[in-house]
Amino acid sequence: MEARRPPEYTLELSADRSSVKDVVKGTPCSRILSSPVADQSTGILHTIFFHRFFTPVYPQTHDVLDLTLPYVSEDDIESLVETKSTAFIRALDTASTQQSPQYNPKAGRSTIVVQFLEKKRRKAGWFGVKGEEETVWENWIIEVTLSSARSESEAVRNRRTMEKSLQTAAMKIVTIVNKERDHIPPITTNETNPFPYHILINPRNDGWSKLGIF
Repeated sequence: MEARRPPEYTLELSADRSSVKDVVKGTPCSRILSSPVADQSTGILHTIFFHRFFTPVYPQTHDVLDLTLPYVSEDDIESLVETKSTAFIRALDTASTQQSPQYNPKAGRSTIVVQFLEKKRRKAGWFGVKGEEETVWENWIIEVTLSSARSESEAVRNRRTMEKSLQTAAMKIVTIVNKERDHIPPITTNETNPFPYHILINPRNDGWSKLGIF
């Protein structure tokens, strides 16, 4: 019997170079990098984790652009999000400089995927070896397009586009987590966080298949 394909939820964001880390990442950079660019901001990654971190957390919020969004203050998540968002920005920079957009419509565009997994006990094989395996039960696919401005009017337009895309993505997350719950696995462990998670940067199809997406 073919395994059921885990649901995939796609979010589309637009961000300029100076704001992309705030929009995507959400960790207040001043706490980690002392960056003068970042405000006390919350981005789309922390919004996803806030709704999929099945552990009691003290609710916190931060502002990004003109939106107030939730933020997960957990060391492990902060460290992972910091590392992956930095790698993601490098990937965006590479995509935007390798080719001109007129020759490559995907220049300046990259994908980041958040996966949530469950641990299942592996059945005994030929040699009677048992253990645990991780199976993906949900994927969040974030498509980010990097924008730039050559004038003040373009900068204003880009900011409005960023705000609209972030608001739309945040509302989509809330709608999905409140409506689609049947696929969430039962919690069968006493571990602090029952469901492991991964963040992938520009994953290829064959890389996804290794984690059970295809």
